[in-house]
Amino acid sequence: QVQLVESGGGLVQAGGSLRLSCGASGSILRINVMGWYRQAPGKQRELVARITSGGSINYADSVKDRFTISRDNAKNTVYLQMNSLKPEDTAVYYCNLEQYGLGYWGKGTLVTVSS
Repeated sequence: QVQLVESGGGLVQAGGSLRLSCGASGSILRINVMGWYRQAPGKQRELVARITSGGSINYADSVKDRFTISRDNAKNTVYLQMNSLKPEDTAVYYCNLEQYGLGYWGKGTLVTVSS
């Protein structure tokens, strides 16, 4: 079993920054993919960014050049540095871990960007 716990959400003005963290515990395999997804009110959950244990990264076009994903494999932790935040970034941000064909989710952390 795998548990994911997010932290770092909150309220920020447009143009500001936030840093999200997600710690994974339990049966974590050495090879996995960790990522961040978000779900805005009335919308489907969408990929924000993901990073493999080898360091390969993918970003959604909407966050490229503003968000940076990173991870600490020794701590089983993934981070999301969010800069130049926009009101349309407002959503619940969920941490995800994929390993051996299975996916796990955190409970989410709310990010609210005011205009």
